[in-house]
Amino acid sequence: MQVVVFGKQYKDKDLPYIQMLFDALYANGVTTYVYTPYLQDLEGKIRFNGPYAAFDGYRDFRVHRIDFVIVLGGDGTMLNAVTLVRDAGAPMLGINLGRLGFLASIDKHHIGDSIDKLVAGRYNINERVMLYLESSPDVFGEIPFALNDCTLLKRDTSSMITIHTFLNGDYLNSYWADGIVIATPTGSTAYSLSCGGPIVLPNSGNFVITPVAPHNLNVRPIVLSDQSVISFEIEGRGDNFICTLDSRFELITAKHQLAVRRNDFKIKLVQLQDTTFLQTLREKLAWGADMRN
Repeated sequence: MQVVVFGKQYKDKDLPYIQMLFDALYANGVTTYVYTPYLQDLEGKIRFNGPYAAFDGYRDFRVHRIDFVIVLGGDGTMLNAVTLVRDAGAPMLGINLGRLGFLASIDKHHIGDSIDKLVAGRYNINERVMLYLESSPDVFGEIPFALNDCTLLKRDTSSMITIHTFLNGDYLNSYWADGIVIATPTGSTAYSLSCGGPIVLPNSGNFVITPVAPHNLNVRPIVLSDQSVISFEIEGRGDNFICTLDSRFELITAKHQLAVRRNDFKIKLVQLQDTTFLQTLREKLAWGADMRN
């Protein structure tokens, strides 16, 4: 088995758990690559008790047969890892060193047991739909896709904007708001949820449009088929607006032509046996827990 360990910045308090991961990989005879910027940060801080090599980026998937990408961090790090994996097809396993952890759902105290299950084949692979942003002029270059959401937002303290929205070419609504969120089922528990959007189960075949602080209170989130093409025209008093794909953002203008559709490929997530999405949902949102005392 060959894996890539991916991470961003680490905190000193997380070093014992990072060490635990590498120890578990070597104990199970796993060939280990480390994302180069992360490796440069870890060298001298972590004991590598076996061979390892640097993994520079997306093109290295063509050189090495990678079975899994193990992500150390929170959900934001998982979203960063998506831009590394792209269409390579390597399943991602997230170990939560952050806070909430919907995507990076493996508790850091269970790293050893999780690697044992991975090596033993005690897991399932879940495929997650992504968004693709078509834009003219081009906005996001080689990575115009998102696992969680695409947002169109006003800048800073500027006045609200108007986003004329079309569904398969048919006029849907003009959102007078601070912006809108177009979320996948995976992203329905992220920014969209904080704006009042619904939770959508992963394989439901839907997108969600959620307004951000709408001017009209009768405007509500809407659930639509992920076979739809959603296009936009934006206007406002400012010259620039913000467009995001997950944690990445770019400035756009009213002259940009934008449309969102389902991405051509999916991202694969590892779900270890004895864990489910509903279990994660209950734990992270404290559903069914009596919090009165």
